[in-house]
Amino acid sequence: MPEARPRWRKKRYILGAVVAFLAAFAFVNNTQLFAEVGGESPKVLAHRGVAQTFSTAGVENDTCTAERIDPPAHGFLENTIAGLRAAFDSGADLVELDVHITSDGQFAVFHDWEVDCRTDGAGTTRDFPMAELKALDIGHGYTADGGRTFPFRGRGVGLMPSLDEVLSAFPQEPLLIHVKSEDAAEGAALAQRLSELDAARLADIAVYGGDAPVRAVRDRLPQIRAASKGSMADCLLRYEAIGWTGIVPDACANTELHIPESYAPWLWAWPSKFVSRMESAGSRVVLVAGSGGFSEGFDTQESLARIPSGFTGYVWTNRVAEVAPLIDR
Repeated sequence: MPEARPRWRKKRYILGAVVAFLAAFAFVNNTQLFAEVGGESPKVLAHRGVAQTFSTAGVENDTCTAERIDPPAHGFLENTIAGLRAAFDSGADLVELDVHITSDGQFAVFHDWEVDCRTDGAGTTRDFPMAELKALDIGHGYTADGGRTFPFRGRGVGLMPSLDEVLSAFPQEPLLIHVKSEDAAEGAALAQRLSELDAARLADIAVYGGDAPVRAVRDRLPQIRAASKGSMADCLLRYEAIGWTGIVPDACANTELHIPESYAPWLWAWPSKFVSRMESAGSRVVLVAGSGGFSEGFDTQESLARIPSGFTGYVWTNRVAEVAPLIDR
């Protein structure tokens, strides 16, 4: 009679078989080898519309970027009606803009917390009423030669729009609204304003920014895409834990995901299956260049070569007029 195999050895074989099965399942479920590549191309997200560009090297949170612009190649300024329209005309599928609440309860479309850098005024943006912000020259501080010349000085009076004006000028175009504060009350006020839009319009608007205002937006408008660094981290950590199964965590539903290209390859099923999974959960995937710091974008023809084959989400760019025509769509 043959000697019975020890029970511990049987358990080891069973465990090994289970591990092998799960590894094979994870591989097949997440590999791009069997994914269809080709057809749909990436879409383009224009950061602040068509704007004056600058080198991000050495940029800090308090750097006045208007004082270090590249020699101007066009006459548009960021976050203006004309600059946003030029972005859509250039081929942008989505345009990002920045907002601050004003002292009279409106929303100014402007990037900086202080007006000192770009304008001829001084002080905190949110401490001005909208009418006073409109009286500022938003082209006042731009220089490409260390202050010897100011090519937009005197040309930006009245160009800072309100969010109401942007929504009126672009009644159908997709917009990504960046709340620049950490103020929950500002998020609640923004949600109140956006709640006046119909469901079809809200479907083309997303909000991102600080954890507190974004949470306020989501609480009041759960149907809108809204994201913060905290919510994106929560989604991705949960996805890393269970994404190998193909399951998308609830934290990843109906949101916006800005994925740095340095981190993206570590995501389960990156790129095509990952994007498809998130889109099936109502979420939008945006690929940002490098580590994602200081608004790095895919801004040159050479950088576009780094976009992985099969990626069909959005690519972030600061040079939409140059980049959008290079993407074959």
